[in-house]
Amino acid sequence: MKKADNNLQQRNLNTELSKLTDAVSEDTVIVRHGDAESVFNRFSASPRQLVSPSSMRLLLVASVAFISITGCNRNVNIPRNQTPNSQVQNPINTPVPAPPPILQSSGDPNFVVNVVQKVGPAVVRIDSAKTITSPSSDDFDDPFFRRFFGDEPQPRRRVERGSGSGFIISTNGQILTNSHVVNGADTVTVRLKDGRTFDGRVIGEDPVTDVAVVTINTNNLPTISLGNSEGLQPGEAVIAIGNPLGLDNTVTSGIISATGRSGSAIGASDKRVDYIQTDAAINPGNSGGPLLNSRGEVIGMNTAIIRGAQGLGFAIPINTAQRIAQELIANGKVDHPYLGIQMATLTPEIKERIGKLGINITADKGVLLIDVIARSPAANAGLREGDVIQNINNQSVTDVEQVQKLVENSRIGVPLQLEVQRNGRNLQVAVRPAALPVQRESE
Repeated sequence: MKKADNNLQQRNLNTELSKLTDAVSEDTVIVRHGDAESVFNRFSASPRQLVSPSSMRLLLVASVAFISITGCNRNVNIPRNQTPNSQVQNPINTPVPAPPPILQSSGDPNFVVNVVQKVGPAVVRIDSAKTITSPSSDDFDDPFFRRFFGDEPQPRRRVERGSGSGFIISTNGQILTNSHVVNGADTVTVRLKDGRTFDGRVIGEDPVTDVAVVTINTNNLPTISLGNSEGLQPGEAVIAIGNPLGLDNTVTSGIISATGRSGSAIGASDKRVDYIQTDAAINPGNSGGPLLNSRGEVIGMNTAIIRGAQGLGFAIPINTAQRIAQELIANGKVDHPYLGIQMATLTPEIKERIGKLGINITADKGVLLIDVIARSPAANAGLREGDVIQNINNQSVTDVEQVQKLVENSRIGVPLQLEVQRNGRNLQVAVRPAALPVQRESE
């Protein structure tokens, strides 16, 4: 009888977790896995959406076209009868404001011009093309059409052309860009600012971080200095250079608006990146171009915008991009650890709904497991839907981003010690991360 009650309780839990989809979709992070399609079908309004329709929609900013075949200084006026140190109007000594950060760091109000002249030649345009083959029309099942076109009509084909940006990181032709600029491309063409054009070869790409490395066969190229994206603060001046909307060598400038934007926060739950947000104008075609500081050092790689928003652009921190690039150059690929779970931050609302089912969740904080993928490392370790993760390797976790960062920083094959709460009891579970199966775009 007790076993039957437990089975009924588990079925009720599964039913309620399914109902939670709409309520928690914006807080949900998908840890990608081989059977991604089943998760999309279960937790998304559409099998191809990563977030709910009410969520912000992310746009990767490569420009794409289809062809069928067959982006102040304030002047303080001091009255003539006063000196800067005058205390006639104000007996209290007022500190003189420090110069804006732009001038503090560069010492030159025309620093943008200087940066562009310094690094502009190392920013390139990348054009890609790939052939897409689609099944023939159902009309050819009709004997009437087969009569004229034959019994085995040729599949329809079209060329998908994309345009993005990149920047040269070595004198012998290594170029950093976005994965989505060159993903699945049959041909890659690199155009330098001086007008020279080269055939490009993709050394490797990583869709999980959206980083790729392309090489061209030449030497003595201009390069860009890579900066440090650690310690960046909102308000710092930045410059973006790229080829938006087919307009080559376009320069925009602004500030860092925020740092540490998670993929789920901007509608890219499948990306393991803490993005830099900027108000420098970013448009389709800017993908893969550099985001520079006032010294002309790359601090980020422009990658995405949000549809319908203005003054919101996102860049991959250069420390992340550089680390991934080094692995791609060395190995041609990057392996990311994964557990095979779908999660939601435990909130009072979710806890209340689960409690109405008689499920004993005593924790007020933690990360609720919405789904455990069959035959994944999490499933093999015994994790279940309804478990609440309390800590990983003795580090407390309270939201999905913390779990995802800890998993990303773990090592494949090295067990992670998870403390989970299940039916009011705390359990210790060791999960051995595996390499993340990456789904690439179909060609």
